[in-house]
Amino acid sequence: MKDFKEKENYEFDDLVEIVRILRAPDGCMWDREQTHCSIRQNFIEETYEVIEAIDNNDMTLLKEELGDVLLQVVFHSSIEQEKNVFDIKDVINMICKKLIYRHPHVFAQQKIENKDEILLNWEDLKKKEKNHKTGTDSIKSIAKTLPSLIRAEKVQNKAAKTGLNLGNKNQAISKVKERLSELQNVKPEYLEEEIGDILFELVGVSRKFNIKPEQALEKSINRFILRFEKIENKVENLNSLSSDEFLSLWEYAKESKND
Repeated sequence: MKDFKEKENYEFDDLVEIVRILRAPDGCMWDREQTHCSIRQNFIEETYEVIEAIDNNDMTLLKEELGDVLLQVVFHSSIEQEKNVFDIKDVINMICKKLIYRHPHVFAQQKIENKDEILLNWEDLKKKEKNHKTGTDSIKSIAKTLPSLIRAEKVQNKAAKTGLNLGNKNQAISKVKERLSELQNVKPEYLEEEIGDILFELVGVSRKFNIKPEQALEKSINRFILRFEKIENKVENLNSLSSDEFLSLWEYAKESKND
């Protein structure tokens, strides 16, 4: 583009202009063809890459990945701007208004005593903003596209805030034990349903102990991979191991340092 001048340091408006150029008739063929749906998966992947950078405490990577997420926001906004529906300024205006509205203790004269009160007030304002009349309205508003463990946790949190008493820690653990004991006698056609219920109950246990189930499972997966690697490095052929031999090696892998 002959009218575009390269810089040493770019700003937000430059990103908006670059995306506009890419989607222009004489821009990039691939970018021009994209729709909200065609790049939907890209948005999900970029978001998870931000999370990975945070988990690895890699600030250089985080800076890069946040830029990729920002590109997605600008790109989706550009698609709608071309149809005269909204643009990035409308997106920014909406989030600014939302933040001001949901922080009356900062931008208005409302007095808040502690963080718990801030969160309760946030939920009340959100209900009014979304016109949620019942607890069911709030629960149904939770995105169905969330990972199931995160969605289950959010559903249970919403239900608890309506006054639903899901029991204490011991009761939650007992419920899981009860479900597990019933699992052996479940008919095959009900097995998926029963396992789903057990997972949902385990999310309830996690909540009682203030553990994020999604993060807990992710850490378990990573530990499994490390232990599996240790066993695979120790044995040439895993298929040659008996069940007892494998379990013995698994205990070795668990007890090894740097696990």
